[in-house]
Amino acid sequence: MRLISICPNNTELIDELGLTPYLVGVDDYSDHPEAVLSLPRLGPDLSIDMDRVESLQPDLVLASLSVPGMEKNIEELEKRGIPHLTLNPQSFNDIGDDLLAIGRACGMKDSDALTKRGHFLQKVEELKAIGQGITNRPSLYWEWWPKPVFTPGRTNWLTELSDMCGAVNLFRDVELASVQTDWEDVLARDPDYICLAWVGVRQDKVKPDLIKKRPGWSSLKAVQDERILVLEEALYCRPSPLLLKGAVKLAKILHPDEYAHM
Repeated sequence: MRLISICPNNTELIDELGLTPYLVGVDDYSDHPEAVLSLPRLGPDLSIDMDRVESLQPDLVLASLSVPGMEKNIEELEKRGIPHLTLNPQSFNDIGDDLLAIGRACGMKDSDALTKRGHFLQKVEELKAIGQGITNRPSLYWEWWPKPVFTPGRTNWLTELSDMCGAVNLFRDVELASVQTDWEDVLARDPDYICLAWVGVRQDKVKPDLIKKRPGWSSLKAVQDERILVLEEALYCRPSPLLLKGAVKLAKILHPDEYAHM
């Protein structure tokens, strides 16, 4: 098969299934695994060059509604009659189901796709079991974007990931996948940790000192205790199997003894 992925999380799902050799093109932001870096780049995920996509004669293009604004790419795929599969994962179970859906769409043996899904969900359950046994559960303020402020709500994979790490998402009470809030709301909630994972921004470009200068934020527990974490956005902002790597990494920071064997 000739596969194209137009967002990073789909590229990572393809890799988890062992299908990376069938990729013939990817969006500009796909950076995992390293093998995709040499593939034709088709533009940013919200401005895909559809003429280029069409010229590559794909058997299947993988799109995802987990990326806001992807709808226009999907409309163009439909308009041109390009075979495509649209995913919309918001939870770890969804990611497992997407592994199965992609495997089936690409002609994998059902048993192989089910095995990949099973291994992924087994690791999820192992982490959840440890997290549920932890009584000292700090609150995490996740920041996806600083201005306007966006943070994940209850129906988002980072709420689950927080639980898996023995913590709680500060905005778990809001029944949304993504919440637009403001600095005053975060200040009132007073998180134990601030987790900065700005979408599309390299880790070394995120400056914690800017956070400390926000009005009133010097009084936050997380700031006073120097618990501002600058995290790799690829491990937390994309609904793909890389989230498990991110979960283990964060869990070992929050509860090193409980997760030492992971």
